[in-house]
Amino acid sequence: MSAIYKSEAGRAAIAARYQELLRRWPVAVEQLHVPTREGDTFVLASGPKDAPPVVLLHGSGSNSSTWLGGIASWATDFRVYAVDMVGEPGGSAEARPELGTEAVALWLDDVLAGLDLSAASFVGMSLGGWTALDYAVRRPDKVTKLALLCPGGIGKQKFGWIFKNLLDHLFSNHDLRRSAAIVTGLNLTDHAEILDDVALTFTHFNPRTGKLPVFTDAQLSTVTMPVLVIVGADDVMFKSADTARRASDSMPDATTRVLPGVGHAILGQTAPILEFLRK
Repeated sequence: MSAIYKSEAGRAAIAARYQELLRRWPVAVEQLHVPTREGDTFVLASGPKDAPPVVLLHGSGSNSSTWLGGIASWATDFRVYAVDMVGEPGGSAEARPELGTEAVALWLDDVLAGLDLSAASFVGMSLGGWTALDYAVRRPDKVTKLALLCPGGIGKQKFGWIFKNLLDHLFSNHDLRRSAAIVTGLNLTDHAEILDDVALTFTHFNPRTGKLPVFTDAQLSTVTMPVLVIVGADDVMFKSADTARRASDSMPDATTRVLPGVGHAILGQTAPILEFLRK
C-alpha cells in the first residue's frame, strides 16, 4: 500500500475509473510520460503543435479528467497540456513536493523542459491554482497568462485541506456523496456523476492535509502578467471575497469575477477562460 492510497484495490478502482473517463477525451490526444525529479509526470497533449501553449493544473483529489468539458474548445487555438499533478490520483508519480518551498516550482521546471516549453499560459483550479500562482511568483518569465479557478493561497482557507476535516465533522454516517455535495456546492441530482467520482476517490485516497501557504501582498504584487481569477461566492473552502479583493488590490493586471450561487467547484467557465487566453 502506498502513502496516497488506502489499499491496492482502491488504487486499481481509481485508475480504472480514470481510464474510463480518458476514453471520452473528445479530441486527438497524445499521452506523454515526462521524467522529473519527483518521478514520471503524466501529461495529455491536444491541439496544434505549433499553437501557443497552455498548461492545465487540476485540483486536489482529482486528475486531468477535470478538463473534459473544456478541452475541445481550448485545443482549437492552443496546444494544451493537461498535467496530472504528482501526489494526486492520476497517472503521475505519488511524490508530494513540499508546498511553500522551491520543490513544486522545480518539478514544474522539469515538466516544461520535458515538453520543450520555455513559457506557457497556465490555467489552475484550487490546488492547481495555488501551484500555478506559486510558479508565477517564482518563475514570472515562464508564465505568460494566468487563469485561476477557486485558487488557494489568496483568500483565507476555511478548513483543513479539502475534505479531511469537513468530512470528519459534517456527517457521522460517512455519507461521502452528500458530504462531497456540501464541499463542492454541486447539486446531488444535476451533478450525480461528478459527486459519485468524488466519493469513489475519497473512499480510497488520502489527500494532502493542513492549510495551504498564503501568498503575501508583496509576492502577489510581482505577478505582473495578465491574470483572471474566478471564484464562487458560496465557496466553503476559501473566503472567495478575500480572494477577489486581494487579487484586485495586489496583482497589477488582475481581472476578478465572483459567481453568485456557486461553491468551490466551478463549472461552465470554458468560454471566459478561452476569451482571456485569446486576448
